[in-house]
Amino acid sequence: MSTGAADQQAPARIPTLDVVEHLIREMTLEEKLAQLVGVWVNASTDGDSVAPLQSQMAGDTRSWDDIIANGLGQITRMYGTVPVEPAEGARRLAAAQEQIMAASRFGIPAQVHEECLAGLAAWKATAFPVPLAWGATFNPALVREMASRIGASMRSLGVHQGLAPVLDVVRDLRWGRVEETIGEDPYLVGTVATAYVQGLESTGIVATLKHFVGYSASQAGRNHAPVSMGPRELADVMLPPFEMAIRHGGPRSVMHAYTDVDGVPAAANRALLTGLLREDWGFAGTVVADYFGVAFLDITHGVAADSGDAAVLALSAGVDVELPTVNCFGEPLLRRIRDGVLDESVVDQALRRVLTQKAELGLLSSEFSAVPPVLPGPADSDAIELDPAENRALAREMAAQSLVLLSNREFRGAPALPLTLDASSGSLGVVGPLAEDPFAMLGCYSFDAHVGASHPEVPMGISVPSVAAVASARFGPVLTSVTGNCEAATEEQIAEACHVASSADTCAVVVGDNAGLFGRGTSGEGNDAADLRLPGDQHRMLDRVLAACEASGTRAVVVVLSGRPYALGDFVDRAHAIVQGFFPGEEGGEALWDVLTGVVNPSGKLPVSVPRSPGGQPGTYLHSKLAGPSGVSALDPSPLFGFGHGLTFTSFELTGHQCSAPTMSTSDSVLVSCTVTNTGSRDGAEVVQLYLEDPVGEVVRPVRELIGYARVELEAGAFAVVDFVVHADRTSFTGLDLQRVVTPGLVKLHVSTSSTSDAASHEVILDGPRRVVGFEREMLTPVSVRQG
Repeated sequence: MSTGAADQQAPARIPTLDVVEHLIREMTLEEKLAQLVGVWVNASTDGDSVAPLQSQMAGDTRSWDDIIANGLGQITRMYGTVPVEPAEGARRLAAAQEQIMAASRFGIPAQVHEECLAGLAAWKATAFPVPLAWGATFNPALVREMASRIGASMRSLGVHQGLAPVLDVVRDLRWGRVEETIGEDPYLVGTVATAYVQGLESTGIVATLKHFVGYSASQAGRNHAPVSMGPRELADVMLPPFEMAIRHGGPRSVMHAYTDVDGVPAAANRALLTGLLREDWGFAGTVVADYFGVAFLDITHGVAADSGDAAVLALSAGVDVELPTVNCFGEPLLRRIRDGVLDESVVDQALRRVLTQKAELGLLSSEFSAVPPVLPGPADSDAIELDPAENRALAREMAAQSLVLLSNREFRGAPALPLTLDASSGSLGVVGPLAEDPFAMLGCYSFDAHVGASHPEVPMGISVPSVAAVASARFGPVLTSVTGNCEAATEEQIAEACHVASSADTCAVVVGDNAGLFGRGTSGEGNDAADLRLPGDQHRMLDRVLAACEASGTRAVVVVLSGRPYALGDFVDRAHAIVQGFFPGEEGGEALWDVLTGVVNPSGKLPVSVPRSPGGQPGTYLHSKLAGPSGVSALDPSPLFGFGHGLTFTSFELTGHQCSAPTMSTSDSVLVSCTVTNTGSRDGAEVVQLYLEDPVGEVVRPVRELIGYARVELEAGAFAVVDFVVHADRTSFTGLDLQRVVTPGLVKLHVSTSSTSDAASHEVILDGPRRVVGFEREMLTPVSVRQG
């Protein structure tokens, strides 16, 4: 990298600030704007889209040489746009970087970003479980390890930035992108997402928090729909995960949301992107546009007259980089600045952040190499392994920990699960639309579902065994019947499934979702649901198959593999067991049978509530008293299985409950302790959950909210002591004056194993003045587990 025509070899030892300021002084306006845009080289403008309205957003139509003549800020998804051998992708990237550096007088390489929500979204890369499954593990340490594996792969390929994690808190389960979220509770979302950020950033990859903010609360769960949310709900539910990740995770980028909140699109919201994020929270990284989000200020929101106005609004609000390609920050913005509509100093502010980040990544160093580390030389092999055995082992462990045993009724005098499948246990049937479908394991941001599905001529780049395939490999011949797909089944297919179920001693019925984009599937971006009934004909099919099992005496195990929870009230008393999985990744089939057969003791807990009936939405456990069942409404929105629920094959007892003091000041802490004992005959794990109840608040408060948790792994007969340190700040909320406050009065601390099951409750009185707290408050509840 050189710093100008007169200074071609600036030493790397020059302080970053000096190099950046020198570049800003020397660059022309065209060169500055080139650093604020990405280019999506292989994107299609016809056929299947992987971004909203992609076919309408052709972007800059100039040649590659013309586009890079003044430099380039970012390269969009070199590996994640079409199926490409990793080595070939690396060679293409090296060539592109060399061309970019040679074309402009400063020789600055581009920053390269990729999607990495469920693993690196590249052909042949590991497909890990989706974020909703991360939430079900209640295991941030495992998520941190996964993110570090993903980051290491990205770094080796010459990638610099990952567009993950998603910190949206679920407010409406009908929303198609529920699978991309971590759950319906801000503390769970915040702690798990922070762990992901820590893991990704530990490898040198820039983590990108998204979608800032409110996206998941769109009206009726419709993608991009307006968000009707007051400032208090925004502050208490949607913002805390972002605050926590920025404070404790160290991310270097934030992506704005597509939606508008109370009529103001996030991409044009200066109070949000500059006032809150940068001035109040002190965030010093970059803000990048969600794909085409700047242009949408004109096209879909109607707050800009054209691309130039959209660019002025976004840049003035605090958006630094337009992604995925050049639409508004190119010629339209250039004209507005030349016409005096926007001062060039606003460009310099964004450029300063972009170049500082590039310096941190080594892109301004004279020692930068365009060749990705995975390519040691021109004779490199095509055999680049992005799905090594250690990744698959981790993916299997994550999948197993994420599977939630919802119910386990008696079958012939004993719990239906775990299964004993041997020569003496009789025949096994696997039926349902997802019985033989490997895509049942993959979320919409897994490469093979996100991109590969649009390239049917290209085989899947990784091994993803289906539920039936794993069963056949382990247990020999299995009776199977595929009842169409997730959206349609014929009468003949349902009759065949009933025949298989009646003929088998045990039948696994596999239902749920196929992930896809914008109408190609039943879950995923743009695949919003009208209600929470199982998609298509699955409700009818499941009803018929369970009736056949009842008639024949077959053990019926329902397996739900989905991107959102579905209403299971009609089946809970008819299925002998129900297991919920949230797109558990490439090893999901193996993990599922590990759990069904007791090789692994289930330990997953619900990160979202499972509804009893398809209607009554939206609703999550995080609600006020009147949003729950009451005498003034005939509709009972109580879930079938609440947030935090999950059964196991052993048993746990919580005893020895203590709270260190009955009172504390509004600036002090108390210690809440309990002893967890595995009283069963199997090793297992319990998730101890701590909930806050504020019975009398100056504003309406939730019935309860999660403020701490601990995953406790115990051998049979063993015990451990769990200690939670609860600071008064953890009781804070947004008060009448719209400031976050800690108020004196009574609070209740519930020690639980789910949001609907308390083991003990402690009453604590907060004494002292009403305190105003902010970004520097205590956001975490430290927890320790002392093995007995």
